[in-house]
Amino acid sequence: MGPPRSKKRRPTFRRLLKTSGVKLENKLKNRQLKQQNVAKKQRKEQKKLRQAVKDAAIRTPRPLETYRKRPDEEEDDEEFLESLPTDMMEDEDLRQMTAMARQASFITRDLSSCGPVHSGKKRSSEVVRRYEKVPRKMARTEEKEIIHLLPIKDKTGVIPQSVERVIKKQPQEEDEEEDAAGEVEELENEGETESCAALTPEQQQQLRDHKMREKKQHIASLGSAIISDPYSNMKRVKELRGMLMESDPCVAVTVRKLVLVSLMEIFKDITPTYRIRPLTPAEKAAKVKKETQQLREFEEGLVCQYKFYLEDLEQTIKDWKQKKKKRSQAVGFQSYRGLAEVAVRCLCELLLALPHFNFHNNIIVVLVPLMNDPDKKVSSMCCDAFRKLFQQDKVGGTALAVVRVVSGLVKSLNYNVRPEVLRTLLSLRIKEVQVKKDMEDTAPKKKFMNNQEKRKSLSRMQRKWKKAEEKLEKELLEAEASEGKDKKIKLHTETLNIVFLIYFRILKKAQKSVLLPAVLEGLANFAHLINLEFFDDLLNVLQNLIQSGDLTNRESLHCIQTIFIILSGQGDVLNIDPLTFYTQLYRLLLRLHAGVHNDDIIIVLQCLDAMLTRRKKQVTLQRTMAFVKRLSTLSLHVLPNASVGILAANRATMHAFPKCDFLLDNEVQGSGFYLPELDEPEHCNAQNTALWELHTLQRHYHPVVRQVAAHLCQGAPSEGSAALSVDLSRRSPVELFNVYSVKDMTFNPPVAPPGTKKKDRFVVGSTLLDAELQRRAESVLTAAEEAELDFNTTHTANSDTHTR
Repeated sequence: MGPPRSKKRRPTFRRLLKTSGVKLENKLKNRQLKQQNVAKKQRKEQKKLRQAVKDAAIRTPRPLETYRKRPDEEEDDEEFLESLPTDMMEDEDLRQMTAMARQASFITRDLSSCGPVHSGKKRSSEVVRRYEKVPRKMARTEEKEIIHLLPIKDKTGVIPQSVERVIKKQPQEEDEEEDAAGEVEELENEGETESCAALTPEQQQQLRDHKMREKKQHIASLGSAIISDPYSNMKRVKELRGMLMESDPCVAVTVRKLVLVSLMEIFKDITPTYRIRPLTPAEKAAKVKKETQQLREFEEGLVCQYKFYLEDLEQTIKDWKQKKKKRSQAVGFQSYRGLAEVAVRCLCELLLALPHFNFHNNIIVVLVPLMNDPDKKVSSMCCDAFRKLFQQDKVGGTALAVVRVVSGLVKSLNYNVRPEVLRTLLSLRIKEVQVKKDMEDTAPKKKFMNNQEKRKSLSRMQRKWKKAEEKLEKELLEAEASEGKDKKIKLHTETLNIVFLIYFRILKKAQKSVLLPAVLEGLANFAHLINLEFFDDLLNVLQNLIQSGDLTNRESLHCIQTIFIILSGQGDVLNIDPLTFYTQLYRLLLRLHAGVHNDDIIIVLQCLDAMLTRRKKQVTLQRTMAFVKRLSTLSLHVLPNASVGILAANRATMHAFPKCDFLLDNEVQGSGFYLPELDEPEHCNAQNTALWELHTLQRHYHPVVRQVAAHLCQGAPSEGSAALSVDLSRRSPVELFNVYSVKDMTFNPPVAPPGTKKKDRFVVGSTLLDAELQRRAESVLTAAEEAELDFNTTHTANSDTHTR
């Protein structure tokens, strides 16, 4: 029989691998601990060496007479000193001995202590403690300067080494340096101002131009170096940002403006197209490649410098708003406004150029209150920037952040903001929102089967095919980007809820504020997106506002437009009779003319499209004919582009209601007569009148107005010789209003000037009633034609007549 089998189980290969891994980790930890201990010892030795060097630099040699003694020896020394005949010593000898004692720097032993020389570690620690208590000042004599060298260490301790050097400076210069140590900058500034004051204006301008050229070259060199290699030249950004503290009053303001704009362009150029997040501790501890480490250092430096730059811009604006004067007199109060305008412009540019980068919300928080600034230039810059931001925002996250800050601003200022702040919200690109009772939400969503259901109902091959089919469907959903669309709709819904919250608060609490026109305009713009549950309350509020009579024509038109947009959309399910709103619009038409703001006609055209064309099944013929007649009257006293738009609206109405051609006939259609001053379209008997205004418009000075008026007189045919051109017939009334606008004080097409006919003589029809007077007039005219006028002869003839 062989040897007995060992009961100990052999380790498996996996366990051996695991054990070797643990050993390697332990070895690595031990190596790291050893390196840390060695580094710790080296740091301690370097610390002791630095302390010794400091002690050698600080320590002043003490005289030999001042060493410490035992208490019992002090009394004997005092008696001995009193018994010495000091009167016999001369003053020169005493001074010489004192000087020799002071110059005994060659003695290395500390004579002030009476302890033993070899005292070990205790004595060295006391020496170090004593070194720390001595004040940090360089020991200097009146005539020599001590240069301290590296010390020497032996068994006794640290031995300082020093060399004496003769001082070349004069004592007067030392005194001046000590007196003027804290006032160097003031003296330099005073010297510069005195030198500038001594120059002539031409020399001062030349000096300033020379300084500006140098500063511009320096800024350009730094900027080009940063843009050419931003990874290695990130420190140059700090140097360029340091030029914001320019102290030369001649060029300080211009240099700061140039630096602000240069930094803005640099950050727009070198900033990556992604947001930089801070690294986690695990990522910092992990080993990475050299390129990755360089990229991390660049990103960290970029975020840091960008943050400091934004803080500088914000501080510049705060200094202007708070009118704070800095200690340095380089920039005056008058220059604060120019610097602040440049800072605001830089922030607006960064807001539009870097909406994805860090601190974008901080820029929004700074710029939104400036929309309400009393300075129109600053306010317009900020409002225009946010309008452009809304236009280029495709997802909606940035717009949501802006609307939240605007809502907080309006509420905090108790609705005392400028209307331009709310008109900026009209540029929001919101076309679709989530509705509570949406068909997509109520429709059953497709549900994927779990594993248990698959095993019960499907075979193995069917489960395999089902798995592949579900995987393919998920990939198709990702390709369609349906998740991004849902996110966009969700953000738009939240944004619009905040916008309506702002509008409803103002309608409820501040109906007489200057914000009401902007609120009504915004409701008219987003009325098709209002939720159905707000319709009843909103209609009641708008109706009360119109009936109050406190609104202007434009505000009343916005209310009517909002109501009919609601009724033409989701509000068609409501049982509401809008006859009162038809009456209000019919009454407002005669208040409009060429002297008021011509853009009100656009709102009228939009209202007519929603009230007559889209709701033709709910509108009576009497009401339609009354509107056509009053619009024709309105077209006589508005500008030509408004006349073209109104006639185009009448054309669309006549196509929707063919029986309106009764107005082109002179025969009376029914009893009664037309009442043009009555403001009730149902009872003004418009069928008993004719559109005589069209004959007047056919002699209009604008060619397009004449063309459209002649087309309506023929019954607005779609074909034939009387039909309109394709360019006019396919455009809506609002488009025609904008195409033929006269905002630039020019007509489109150009209008020919009227011909002038001067009457040189009396014609047959221009005879006088008095025959004698007629005869004399004819004789004078014929005499003037035959001969030249001679005033002397005339004067003589007149005098003879008077004498007779």
